[in-house]
Amino acid sequence: METKMETKIERRMVSRQVAPVRLKTRADGSKVITGYGLVFYDAADPQTQFWLWDDFVERISPKALDRAISEKHDARGLFNHDPDNLLGRVGNGTMRVSKDAKGGLYEIDFDESDPDHQRVAAKLERGDLSGSSFSFYPVRTTWGQETIDGKTVDVRVIEDIDLVDMGPVTFPAYEATTAGMRSAGGLEDALAERAARRRAREAEAIEIDLRTARAIAEG
Repeated sequence: METKMETKIERRMVSRQVAPVRLKTRADGSKVITGYGLVFYDAADPQTQFWLWDDFVERISPKALDRAISEKHDARGLFNHDPDNLLGRVGNGTMRVSKDAKGGLYEIDFDESDPDHQRVAAKLERGDLSGSSFSFYPVRTTWGQETIDGKTVDVRVIEDIDLVDMGPVTFPAYEATTAGMRSAGGLEDALAERAARRRAREAEAIEIDLRTARAIAEG
């Protein structure tokens, strides 16, 4: 089942164990702050799916970022999602968003004269920053059910997004292997979306039962 909707902003975080953020020196000597703001679902890697609830898992489609990249969404590079910690911006060329087979990458041009960049660089070099994150509006999602570890689980797949920001974060609290995603931004909307999906599924099942009963009654 596919769902198109307008919702509140949502956030997902990528832990250092899944994909670290780093300060990288390029061949020309310039530096960039770079990392994976999101990872795509890989059936071979359970860490690439996010447990939103005990029986509710979310996956990001490899195509989820395609439109945001092709339309050059004017995403910001933020530290801890804080607009007062602006590190770069797609719209003026100080930040770039791309993707590979693993996920969505951001690259922010490092400015040695910018105090915000200096603070982030120091934390990166010490290894204090432990992951990245991105904010988005889900534009299209699909739903299904699977049996995982013997339990029936609702599966939400993010198929298309409007990208808001990407960048390093202090607390990648929503590690894919934990239920910590319960505190993720926008989770209330995701749960409401799941409830609507369940109601629609139940209504469809009732309608099928009624049609079957009528067919039997009509001989």
